[in-house]
This record gives sequence, structure tokens and C-alpha cells, in this order.
Amino acid sequence: MSDTVLAIDIGSTKICAIIAEIEEEKVQVVGHGVSKSQGIKKGAITNIELASKSIKKAINDAKRIAGSNITSATVSISNAYAKSLNSTGIVNIPHKDISIKEINRVMQTALYNANVPNEYEVIHVLPYNFRVDDQDFIEDPFGMNASRMEVDVNIIMTQKSNLSNLKKAVRSAGVEIDGIVLSGYASAISVMDEDEKELGVAVIDLGGQTSNLVIHAGNSIRYNDFLGVGSNHITNDLSMALHTPLQVAENVKIRHGNLIETSNEIIELPIIGDEENRNGVSLEIVHSVIFSRVEEALMILAKSLEKSALKEQIGAGIILTGGMTKLKGIRELAQSIFPAMPVRIAKPKEVEGLFDELKDPAFATVIGLVLYKAGKHTPYEINFNQEMLHSKAVHHENLRDIDLSSPEHTPAQPEKEKSEIQKEESEPSTITFDDLPDIGKENSNPIKKFANWAKQLF
Repeated sequence: MSDTVLAIDIGSTKICAIIAEIEEEKVQVVGHGVSKSQGIKKGAITNIELASKSIKKAINDAKRIAGSNITSATVSISNAYAKSLNSTGIVNIPHKDISIKEINRVMQTALYNANVPNEYEVIHVLPYNFRVDDQDFIEDPFGMNASRMEVDVNIIMTQKSNLSNLKKAVRSAGVEIDGIVLSGYASAISVMDEDEKELGVAVIDLGGQTSNLVIHAGNSIRYNDFLGVGSNHITNDLSMALHTPLQVAENVKIRHGNLIETSNEIIELPIIGDEENRNGVSLEIVHSVIFSRVEEALMILAKSLEKSALKEQIGAGIILTGGMTKLKGIRELAQSIFPAMPVRIAKPKEVEGLFDELKDPAFATVIGLVLYKAGKHTPYEINFNQEMLHSKAVHHENLRDIDLSSPEHTPAQPEKEKSEIQKEESEPSTITFDDLPDIGKENSNPIKKFANWAKQLF
């Protein structure tokens, strides 16, 4: 049976909504809508009413194309007000076999042990290292035999006020939120392949007004950072340097933006506030303005990468995605700023039914949200709703008969069956011990055993 999902990427320059049908991890896009962002600056909502109108327009366009009236959505939240901290949890395994319940318990313990500030709310609990009986770096503890399990987790949280404003804006657009995903995490899901996940990789999403850095190492996101600089800042710089309107500066950036080659060619541009006269500008100035802004942004992100102390764990190098990556020569510039690390520019993964318009690095986050809903998240995760997400959902039902899913109930089962057989064989008695009140499930068995012994004796 297919599940219809709505994913909304709330960006600073555009809002994109996608409706997709998911069937057994197969994704098919059936509708999409894109609108210009209003009331959102540097990833944060600054005007709920305007933001809500933009969100509503994107959702309505997607609904019209899909012919669906979906009322709940998974939404991206900016890295702008997100923080992360590490925590550890330890639990004993009473029945020796590690089930989903035990994995959930150890992760909840790690969350309980974390010192989460009052003004923050947790949106992801991501495990990056499991230890089983002192054996380190266990990839998947599920089904293992052990007496003790530990986990190291990365807890990602966001400011409650920012989250509350986001919820209000989305609800005003007529949709309830059923999931929230960090935008950098969603971008990473849509561009990383399995080898890169295993070797460790840094994903840099260069957007319109913001840039995100996410480091994936050891099965999950280990580090995230945010920079309030994007391609719109290049447009603003060009507008001021060339004294030309913003829209003209945007067109100059798209047409002549080149980080490698310079040219002495002169172009005629209109002047702000002067419709009659034009100004001759050398493309060398255009190149200089764009180069200095992009270089500055990448240098700051390189410092953040150093600060993470995870550089040694990034074997697969850097992935660049987002709208700014369409600038010519950005890969070569990034390669010079991140020496000895391979750099590649990535488009989002191919998804069935994906419109050509969406096969663009600028839509990496929204495609990542859909893939997140299709189960492409970290193998084990506690999400925004405090639910345990895991890839064992399909197999979980099949494992019940081998005592992995609920070990604490299974040992009591044979006793129960035995007592029922003995009850049928024995003669009716005036006093029925089964009428005695139960003292909880665990404590009822000894009483029933005594009752059956007494019946047999007399």
C-alpha cells in the first residue's frame, strides 16, 4: 500500500513543496509547487503572515498538479538556530538479545543524560557509535547477544521560539506538521551515496541567503554549522559595486558569473534611479566582486570544518550542493580552499517522476525530505515526535517468533500454557483461584502455579 507524503522546504529565497507516493521505499513524485519566499530572512521567519502566504501558494500548486488534498507535511528547519551536543547512554540487556526496544531504551537514556537547555527543543537524536560488552564501533547491534550496550549520540536541537513560529506559519497555510528535519541533514540525504557515508563526508549546501555545513561520519550526522551568507549576497554586492538595480545585478551574476576566467569586456548597465543614462562596467570588476564573496564564504566554512575536529574522519571529501554551485568554476575554487580533499558538485538523487525543474542542486533539501520519509534516514533515530525510526520495520514482525522483539514477555508464555492445560484436566472446585485478583502480569504466575499444585494435591 502506498503512502502519500508532502515535503516542504522553507528556504530564504524560495519555498518548494513536493507531493510524492512512497511504496516499499520506492518514491514517485506526483506534484510540486515553488513560490518566492516572503517573510523569511537568513533561515528564520520574520513575518508569519507573509511566510504563510508563500507556503500556501507552493502547497496549493503541488496539490493541483497531484490531485491530492493532503493535510500533513514534513518540513525543513534552518540550521540558523540549531545547536548540537553529544551524549552517552548505557543499559543492561536482561534477556541477552538486543531488540529494537533495547536500542530505543539506550538512546532514550542518552537523551535523558544530555543537558538540553530549557529554551531548546530536540529534533534529532542520531547514534554514531554503539558499544556492545566493551566491543567498540558496532555497525548494527540489532539481534546481537550481550549483557550491556552503550551508545554515543549527536543530539540536534533548535530554539523553541523559532520552532513555534515555523509551526504557526505552516498551520496558517492549512497544513499540520508531522515531521521536522534539519535542512542540512535533508540535503545530505539527497546527495550522499553509500561509499561516501561509510568513508565520512562533509556536505556544504550553498543557498540563497544561507550556507550549511554538515559532517557525516560513523553512520550519522556528527556536526552541523550555519553561515548567513548565500548567493543573494553576491547580487547585493554587485548592485552596490556597479550601482545598478538588484534584478540587473542578478542577471549579470547568472550570465557573467565566472570564478576562473576574467575578461576586459565592457558591458552597459542601467544606473539606479536614472532611467536615461547607462554605465559602462568591465567584466573584470564583476569577476572580482563575485570571487571575493564566494572565497570569503568558503574560507569561513573551511575554518568551521577545522573547528569540528572531524577532518581526519572525512575520507570521501567535500560535496557541494545548493543554488550557488551553478557559478562556473566554484568546484575549482573550493578545491584550492580545501586542499588534499576531493570536491564534487552534486545534484539530488534521481527520483521517479521528478520534474526537470527539480533536477537541480537548489532542490537538494526538498528531495532529501521525501527520501527521509521513504526511510533513507540514519539507521536508528529518535525524531522530532520522540518516535524511534529504524529500518527494521519490515523484518520486525518476522522476528517476534524468535524472541527478539519482546523478550521480556516470552519466558512467561510456557508457564501460562502449562497452567491452562492443568486447569482443564483438574476437576471443578468450589474455590476458583483464577477469581483471585491479579497482582500485575509478572506476579500472577506464582499464584497460579500454587493454585494448580493445590488442585492436583486434593
